[in-house]
Amino acid sequence: MNTDTPITMTPMHAVTRRQFLSRVGAGVGGMALASLLGERSLLSDEMPHHAPRAKRVIYLHMAGSPPHHDLLDPKPELAKWDGEKCPDHLLDPEQFAFIKGHPTVLPSPYAFKAHGESGTEISELMPHLSKMADKLCVVRSMHTDQFNHAPAQLFLYTGSPRLGRPSMGAWATWGLGSENRNLPGYVVLVSGGKVPSAGKSVWGSGFLPSVHQGVQCRSSGDPILYVGDPDGLPRDLRRDSLDALTRLNQLQCEQMGDPETLARVAQYELAFRMQMSVPEATEIADESAATLEAYGASPGGSSFANNCLLARRLVERGVRFVQLFDWGWDTHGTGTHDDIMNQLPLKCRQTDRPIAALLADLETRGLLEDTLVVWSGEFGRTAMNEKRNGSTYLGRDHHPHCFSIWMAGGGVKGGHVHGETCDFGAQIVRDPVGIHDLQATIMHLLGYDHEKLTYPFQGRDYRLTDVHGSVIPGLIG
Repeated sequence: MNTDTPITMTPMHAVTRRQFLSRVGAGVGGMALASLLGERSLLSDEMPHHAPRAKRVIYLHMAGSPPHHDLLDPKPELAKWDGEKCPDHLLDPEQFAFIKGHPTVLPSPYAFKAHGESGTEISELMPHLSKMADKLCVVRSMHTDQFNHAPAQLFLYTGSPRLGRPSMGAWATWGLGSENRNLPGYVVLVSGGKVPSAGKSVWGSGFLPSVHQGVQCRSSGDPILYVGDPDGLPRDLRRDSLDALTRLNQLQCEQMGDPETLARVAQYELAFRMQMSVPEATEIADESAATLEAYGASPGGSSFANNCLLARRLVERGVRFVQLFDWGWDTHGTGTHDDIMNQLPLKCRQTDRPIAALLADLETRGLLEDTLVVWSGEFGRTAMNEKRNGSTYLGRDHHPHCFSIWMAGGGVKGGHVHGETCDFGAQIVRDPVGIHDLQATIMHLLGYDHEKLTYPFQGRDYRLTDVHGSVIPGLIG
């Protein structure tokens, strides 16, 4: 192989360092060296712009969007309007996904109580999380400009409501890589029986090298599909096959100059190493009986509790970004399967205990200080009862103008409530936080200036926050 022949790269990727890496990959040191160099070439050229407060992220997404009135943003004023038609200013101008006519106000049927030294008010539906109140930074003033699930989820994770942009986890791993070369830097865990409404695009890599897309992992059965070798294929033969593929890919890279070929090499090599490392990392049966009890986890099962325990095991082993999606929070009130009297308490019972256990476990192991944990949906819910088609069940429609999330660890301000909404929980009255602001703040905690972490694509530089967003200092401890 002639390594002296210049490689013609596409203008978009004509970076001298990457040209060099793709040319020497098949030289001295063999294909193993090529793999290592290829991996390094698929990371951002930028080092962190400042000292990071967080080394890793666990993002807990309650897909469908929890009602903030019933969990994190108490509104006693609603009780005075119980069953009455809502004030006109909540309707005009307003666009709802399902509400028709003039809806009636729906106060929360659940009690709130102040917890911890901070006095943070949290719903009775989350008794375990309430004990962690002084660790939480509750943001009651989040807002978005999307009020349907798929575009709102895309907007939250990619910075755009349309397909094609890299997800937040992809940006994080492109910038920082993984702390464990035998595990993917970005892992996704799903529960609730459904993937998010936006599909797997919410953990896609977009135009970043494809090695940075999220790897979906399962909490029962084989942790990753096809992680084992086929019957009759010994490990040494698999190694020989990959070496041959690497040589072919190196030739193609020299001829075509496409950096995505290096991503393919890196993916093959990572998959080979994952065959040994992933089963060990995901075997929760290795945990003590006390730990399993704390999370409510069950080896061999598939649940949100298992996923929370898996998240701790993964970040403990160096995974950079772990994203948990739990479906079932779309509480419209069309029946017992999606109302706030049956479904909402069920989802809280399924998630409250394992989330509190995750925070406590991370703290005990000295990981919470530099692990950022985020809990959110994709938008808020209305102060009015939806009553779709005359339903007698209690439920709330989509609402983009305000919703609540919380953050913990990783440099955020614990025991703090940020922002405020009106008496109806319908509009923000103090310290708004937009989606791009949240993204900018998360990247800041990871050590990056969100305006400088960019990638050239289709003639311009893109970033997670596009041309928007500001870091919110009030969230940072």
